Amino acid sequence: MPVPYLLYCTPDGEIREEPRLQALSFGERPLEMRDLIPLPDGVTLSMMPDRLAIGRKRNGERQVVAQTRGWAVAALLPIGYTRTLLPAYEKVPDTEPLPFFGYSAVAGLQGRFYVAALKTDNPHKWHPRVFSRRALEQRVHEKQVAFPQNRVIAQHAHCALDYSCPTASNLFFERWEMAIAVSPGCNARCIGCISKQEEEDLISPQDRLTFIPTVEEIVEVAVPHLEQAEEAIVSFGQGCEGEPLMQWRRIAQAITAIRAKTPKGVININSNASNPRWLQRLYDAGLDTLRASTISGHPETYTAYYRPIGYTFDDVKESLKRARDAGLYTSINLLCFPGMIDREREVEALIAFVREVGLNLIQLRNLNIDPEVLLPRMPALAAMGKALGMKTLIETLQREVPTVAIGNFSRPIQRVQQAPI
Repeated sequence: MPVPYLLYCTPDGEIREEPRLQALSFGERPLEMRDLIPLPDGVTLSMMPDRLAIGRKRNGERQVVAQTRGWAVAALLPIGYTRTLLPAYEKVPDTEPLPFFGYSAVAGLQGRFYVAALKTDNPHKWHPRVFSRRALEQRVHEKQVAFPQNRVIAQHAHCALDYSCPTASNLFFERWEMAIAVSPGCNARCIGCISKQEEEDLISPQDRLTFIPTVEEIVEVAVPHLEQAEEAIVSFGQGCEGEPLMQWRRIAQAITAIRAKTPKGVININSNASNPRWLQRLYDAGLDTLRASTISGHPETYTAYYRPIGYTFDDVKESLKRARDAGLYTSINLLCFPGMIDREREVEALIAFVREVGLNLIQLRNLNIDPEVLLPRMPALAAMGKALGMKTLIETLQREVPTVAIGNFSRPIQRVQQAPI
């Protein structure tokens, strides 16, 4: 069986191979070919600054690549792929945390590069090639000229052009799932929040929304999209905002106004699902789909990551059960961190949670965070049992809850109609 070997990145950014050392994953587990797939289209290889590359000699000894040669390297996966192992490295003392990316283990073999990942959805709608920069700039300009006072358009022009956000870009391309950010406030303090960090040494990669749009601004962008776009979805709850439920009254008014103008398309909310009563108002107004964010089906793990303010994991479950009973299509955004969410306790808790709330879909999402930022803030891994592996987690879900779809993206599905009583 061929042995995958170490890759590292020179100070100039060049990827180099070290065939004498076997590649390792986080925790210094040797990588094997069964762990790997060829680098998918759209992947980015990234230097891990101030992290030394480490590998294993043929005699089993650990070896660190000298800092003068370069740093450890990782893959940043395109959406549609789920990482299965984290990269190995040795941290230089007293260095800054890594930027908020989803680092995946990589290796080389016979001149080709590989990554520890699984393909878990069709990435077509999210691939960079379908977001032409020149076309996007032209469409952003046209939309801003047509709606110069609409702050939703201005916000998502920034997100599309500066952060390459697909759902923001879809507002301008007039297709698929389109973002509508509404809330600068939040009632959670997620460790991996990408728009606001409380700790000085953690720098958010995005700017958070600074205003609350009017109902008119929301309706002005939502109705044409729902009327005209291919597989149209408008989504409240984006990475550039806090928790959309903090503006539930405005969202309810907007949904009512939208549905007074058009029955077409899907209205979705991406939420922490923290308040069942507020969400019920949105269900009653005509919300079609709910995607609730979680990292776990276990309350201890959930609470350690989200650090909720004024709500509990039981509220999240109640929100999802009410959505199911109201006929919504429900999903969770499962934050995936290999070596933690695939442990025995977590797998068992997740299956129980999925069964209890009656989900339609599990959306897998690689958690963008430095492992040494996350793990000290989470429950001890030893208390979670043995790590089964991400592939085993997915296979177990497919076996134990076979009616629940598993992927990475929202689905353009209409509201489930309840049978008359």
